[in-house]
Amino acid sequence: MTAIKIKRGVGQQAKFVAVCSMLRFVTLILVLMFGVGVHSADAQTLKRGNKQIIAGGVMQADSAAIARADSIAMLDADSLAAVQKLIDKQAKQRQDSLSRVARQKERARQAGRLDDNGNIIPREPWFSDSMSLSKVCLTSMVLPGYGQIYNKQYWKLPILYSTLGSSIGLAIYQGTKYKPLKREYESMLLDGMSRTEEMNLVQRRMIRTNTTRQLLWSAAAVSYIYFLGDAAIKYSTNEVSAVKKATTLSLICPGAGQVYNESYWKVPIVVGGMASMVYVFDWNNRGFKRFKTAHSLRADFDEHPENYPDGQSKDEFRGRYSTTFLKNLRDSYRRNRDLSIILTAAVYAFQAVDAHVDAHLKDFDVSDDLTVKLEPMFDYQYSYVAGGNPIFGVNLNLTF
Repeated sequence: MTAIKIKRGVGQQAKFVAVCSMLRFVTLILVLMFGVGVHSADAQTLKRGNKQIIAGGVMQADSAAIARADSIAMLDADSLAAVQKLIDKQAKQRQDSLSRVARQKERARQAGRLDDNGNIIPREPWFSDSMSLSKVCLTSMVLPGYGQIYNKQYWKLPILYSTLGSSIGLAIYQGTKYKPLKREYESMLLDGMSRTEEMNLVQRRMIRTNTTRQLLWSAAAVSYIYFLGDAAIKYSTNEVSAVKKATTLSLICPGAGQVYNESYWKVPIVVGGMASMVYVFDWNNRGFKRFKTAHSLRADFDEHPENYPDGQSKDEFRGRYSTTFLKNLRDSYRRNRDLSIILTAAVYAFQAVDAHVDAHLKDFDVSDDLTVKLEPMFDYQYSYVAGGNPIFGVNLNLTF
């Protein structure tokens, strides 16, 4: 009986120990599961906190996530440094955005497009604040005066249109007077009329009318180019560097970029080069037309002599020159004319490149610290084979 009681007591104690062990195991499992869940949630929170949030057009950091991460001390030193770097970057971007807005408001205030509340009054689609300088100039080429309207300088429009319109109108009028005089003079030449006072009078009137017409066309071109350049100089909607303005002005008018860069000594060279090339082109073009007409008349006389009862060619040289000689002269003038076109384009491109480079070098340091020294050098070199050998040469020292 005693043995049975003892055995039963031992059995109950073993069951109690087993139950306690199982409870401890279950509790440990629950603790581990709860800890893993909390750690996963915190990790997801930290992962979301490192992302960027766009608010109002400016990138901002998730400060709440960073605070939670800091409170549970889950971020190591590298993570904290990365987050701080991100915050600094976003602060700089925010500052740049505020500065850009301030500059836009200042330009809008100068242009009279700022309301009482300090808000920018938007332009119409054709007058967008984002329109670049090149687009404004290209549009002004097609629509003269557009640049002045874009820059809010309306008082210049009457000057532009009156100058341009009157010059073109008078030039067309002089052209209607020049063409009949030219036909009359050419008919006198073809009829073999000798040099008389009547012929000289027609020629003088023709030359005078043609000169007036060319001057009027030149005045129209000058006013057109001037207002294109004015639109480029007064452009201030966006931030444009001096390099772009100088290059644009040189493309609009040769020499204008040099004036903008204040390199005035280059202006006579550029203008003289362009004027010389234009004169050479005009000279060879007139010679080409002259000998082309003479060659055509002489060739027609050689092919159809029966059409000329007087037996004399109708060209201005009256048959003194052969068809081959006139053809060679015609081809020579045409070749020189084409070459002058290429040279004119080369001078135009060269002056544009010069204005662009000169504007870049405006802030280049050309002080005395930039020196190049060339001086003799003497040294002594030793080798196992030849022993000691003197060395003579030149040293080039560049200081910058």
